[in-house]
This record gives sequence, structure tokens and C-alpha cells, in this order.
Amino acid sequence: HFPRNADKNGAFVYVVKPVFMNYYDELSYGEEQRVEVVLHRETYPDCLDVAFTRGFISSQAFVDRFSDGGGVAALLPKDSKSGIDFVPTHPKAPTALSWMGFDAVEALLRLLEEAIADRTAEVRVVAFDLNLPAVVERFIQLGERLSIIIDDSAEHNEHDSAESIAFERLLSSTNGKAKRQHMGQLQHNKTIVVNGSKVKAAVCGSTNFTWRGLYVQSNNVVVVRGEEAIKPFWDAFENYWNCSTPRFGKTSSAQWNDLNLSGIDAQVSFSPHSKDNALLDAIASDVANTESSLFYSLAFLAQTTGSLKEEIVRVLEKDDVFVYGISDKRMGGLNLQKPNGNLMPVYPQAISKNMPEPFKSEPTGGGGTRMHHKFIVIDFDKPTARVYLGSYNFSGTADRKNGENLLLIKDRKVAISYMIEALRIFDHYHFRVNLAQAEEDNMRLFLTKAPRTKD
Repeated sequence: HFPRNADKNGAFVYVVKPVFMNYYDELSYGEEQRVEVVLHRETYPDCLDVAFTRGFISSQAFVDRFSDGGGVAALLPKDSKSGIDFVPTHPKAPTALSWMGFDAVEALLRLLEEAIADRTAEVRVVAFDLNLPAVVERFIQLGERLSIIIDDSAEHNEHDSAESIAFERLLSSTNGKAKRQHMGQLQHNKTIVVNGSKVKAAVCGSTNFTWRGLYVQSNNVVVVRGEEAIKPFWDAFENYWNCSTPRFGKTSSAQWNDLNLSGIDAQVSFSPHSKDNALLDAIASDVANTESSLFYSLAFLAQTTGSLKEEIVRVLEKDDVFVYGISDKRMGGLNLQKPNGNLMPVYPQAISKNMPEPFKSEPTGGGGTRMHHKFIVIDFDKPTARVYLGSYNFSGTADRKNGENLLLIKDRKVAISYMIEALRIFDHYHFRVNLAQAEEDNMRLFLTKAPRTKD
């Protein structure tokens, strides 16, 4: 279920009626079934919450709701640099951005508001991309209670980048408690830790604190709460602040750290790792042990080499394991598998710009990577269900060079949440991929009729 309002708690009543088609294309209907499903805004209230962006600019829903009033250009900045001071001009901007950011933006901003309100709270932030005014302004409101590390790799280090501008503003507001860093290659974390008398919480996941991260891309935010849960994040910040890449890999932050969440088996580890505690091969071995199903959503998989990608290819070849995956680009080596249901990864870049009737043309604004998740769900339908997630791109670089967060959560409810997200995105883009392929082959698409006999 993907409610329009993620804050709407309570029972949702589903009505399902089976429809049958006979040999002569005549329809008949079975008995109506009803079921109530109770939803809660938080996955585990006051403990752990999984939140997602909607990531549906390429959708008929976006066209129906927000194409008037200037569309994407009136809602989003033209580039990253201009984002730091961008003000939307769309007449429905608050509604549109809330719809686009969905639960993730609400969870992120709500925690920052809690931190501001708790005058005892100290806040630690590590940011890769940073250009969203709503976030930067709240960071500034925290004043000297905030310490922040901002990436300075590549274009982030340019004097007019949004990250450089944000750094100068925060250097002033924090009275010098701001730092630039890129570890061995990138400081790729997106973490916030709040430690106060009323609020003890940490944010992690794949979502950059940017217009694109929250309003264009498919991303996830995880919020954990509790004194013991935030300690690994707090310690990691201190180690990032004080350590170089080789030294960080020898700290306790580069090991698996238990989050000590009540009733949830959850661990976190931070990169860069050393040779002795690197995790990529161990994750690949876990993928190799998949028994029933593998769901994943992996940005930059096309650029990834190494053991993890190799194991995904091997699992695809298993007749008794169901695999659905989505990548941000066309993949080589991951092929369509029949008849076991396994499909090659769907990639959002394969979007037809001219949707056939009765569909409407969809916007192409907000270019670049739209699928930005980094998660793998193993055996969601078993007691051993588990999910790997974070900013970690499951590559050697993420493992040994970048600053990253990686969580391993062995919990069926959390695993199912990520499985549904993978399925949701896969289904959303699968038609577009087929349409793009049909256009490339100069063919038309037709609906397949249900299999039936004369009986």
C-alpha cells in the first residue's frame, strides 16, 4: 500500500473482487472479499522508522497534479549550484513538494525541528551533497549546537558550489564547527545525529540533503531512536572529524556495531574499512546464500565491479530463486531469465518521452540519476529475512575509500518494507522499459489476454 498521506494512521479497508474471462472473452465476477489493514506512520514507533521519497516525476500522477503552473522548472532549480537559494514559483509548490518528497522529507525535517526545539540537543551532521534551503536554514538555526562535515571532492570543492556556499554560512553560524573532507575519495555519508535530553535520534540512508535527493530521486531515510542506537553514529562522526582514511579503518566505527534496538536485530558499520575488516566480500557471500528471493535497488550498479555484482549474476541463474532488481542504467551481463520469473534489472533512464495514447507526455526535467537507492533484500518471506542498506554503493570504492554508512537489519517487517519499495519501482518503470524497447525495434505493444481453455 502506498497511501497519499503517510501520516494517516488507522484501518484501511480493501475490497477485492475476482474477475474471470472465458474462451469467448466474456467476463464474470466472483465473490467480493474485504480485509482491513492497519497502518502506522512509523515502522516501529519511537524505535526505527523507514521512510521513502516518492520518486515519481516520471508518472501520469505528476502530470495530472502539477503540469500546470510551470511544471518541473517551477518546482526545482536548473542545477545543483543554484539550488542553495532557489525559491519555487509553482502555485502548488508546497503541495507538490510534499507529494514528491513523501514520507522521507517529512521524517527528515521533523527530526530537525525536534532538535531545534530541544535546547539541550547537540547535533552532528555529515553531508555529501547539500543544497536544500529548508535543511541548510534549519542547520543555521541550531547555531553552535551543530558540528558538520561537508564533502569537498571534485565539483563540491569549487568556490561557487552549493556545498562551498553552505559551508561558509555554517562556518559562521556554528562559530567554526564546520569542516570539509573527502576521505580517500568521497565523504559520501548523509547522516544526522541528535543527542539531547528530549531527543536522541539518528538519520542515515541514501538520501542527500538536496532538491534532487528528496524530490526527484527514489531514496530512503532511516531514523533510529534511543541512547544506545545513536552512539555508533556519534562515535563515527568523532572519528571522521579526527581521523584520516587509514586511521578510520582501524577504529571501532569500521566494525559492525549493534544498534541495540528493542526487538530488532540491527547493526551499522562505517567506511572506509581497512583490509582486515572490509565487508564487500562478506555481503556477496550472504547474497550467494539466498534461498527464496532477492530484491534489490542499486544505483551505479552499471559502474560497479567485484564480488557483489558477480554473485547477483549467479543468483539470477538459479531456477529456484526469484529475483527482481532495478539499476540506474542498462546492465551488461544480467540477462532476461525464463521461465522462472527472473528479469534483468529495469533502469529508469530507459524512459519513453512520448507516452502512447491515452497516456500524457511526461516531464523530462530533473535529469540525471533518478533511482538512487542502495539496498539488497534477501529472503523477505522467511524468518531469516534481512536487508542491507545505506549510502554504501556495494563497491570496492565504497568499502575501502569513501566515507559511507551501511546497515544490516535482520527483521522481516523492515525487509518487507524494502521489498515492496523495490517492487513498486520495478513495476513503475517496467512498462516504460518495454515501451522504449518497442520504439527502438519499431514495434507496438499489445496487452496479452489471460490464458484460458474452452472448458
